[in-house]
Amino acid sequence: MRDFLEAIKLLLLDLASTLFFLVVFLLTHNTILSVSLGFALGITQIAIQFLRRKTIDIMEWLSLSLVIAAGTATLLTDDPRFVLFKPSVIYLIVGVAMLKPGWMIRYLPAIASAVASDVAVVVGFVWAGLMFVSAAVNAFGAMAWSLPTWAMIMPIFGIVSKLAVFVAGFLAIRFTVVRRIKAMPAPEREALLISTGRQSQLPSVPVASSSRRMS
Repeated sequence: MRDFLEAIKLLLLDLASTLFFLVVFLLTHNTILSVSLGFALGITQIAIQFLRRKTIDIMEWLSLSLVIAAGTATLLTDDPRFVLFKPSVIYLIVGVAMLKPGWMIRYLPAIASAVASDVAVVVGFVWAGLMFVSAAVNAFGAMAWSLPTWAMIMPIFGIVSKLAVFVAGFLAIRFTVVRRIKAMPAPEREALLISTGRQSQLPSVPVASSSRRMS
C-alpha cells in the first residue's frame, strides 16, 4: 500500500502548506508576507524533490500552480480566502481519479487482490466520495467560517475522516479475505495461500487437515 499511502500523504501535506500560510497571516495580518512564504514553501518542496532526484508528480506541480494562482488572487483582492479554496481543488481532482473502478486493487497484497477485489472496488468508491465531501466541506468552510475557525476544524476533519475510512476499508478487506479463505475447500485454500506466500502468515486459517492426509 506504499503508493496509496503516498497519495494520502500528498493530500495531508497540501493541507499543511495551506495552514502554514494561514498561521503566518493570522500572526502578522500581512497578506504579502503570508503569500510570499506560502509560495516559498511550495518552491522548497519542489526543490527538495530535485535534490533527492525523485520524480515530481503531476499533483505536486498542480499544487504549486494553485499556490501561485491563489496567492496572486489573494494579493489582487486582499482576501486570504482564495488560498483556502486550494485544498478543494486538489480534493476534486483526486476524487475524480478515484472514480475509476478498481483503482485500489493494484495497491493490495496478492492474496487480497485474488480474494476480495470486489470489496476493494467498493472501498475505492468510498474514498472517492470522501474526497468530494472534503472538497465541499472545505469550500463551505472557506466561505462561511472565520479564518481561525477554518484553521481549527479543517485539519481535524481532514485527518480524522481519512483515518476512519482507511481503518474501515482495511478491516472490511481483511475480514472478507479471512472469511472467504476459511470457506474455501481445503485444497483450493492451501493452493492459494502457498501461491501468495501467506500460508505461514495466516495462522487463523485451518490448514492442518491436508497435513494429516499427506502423512
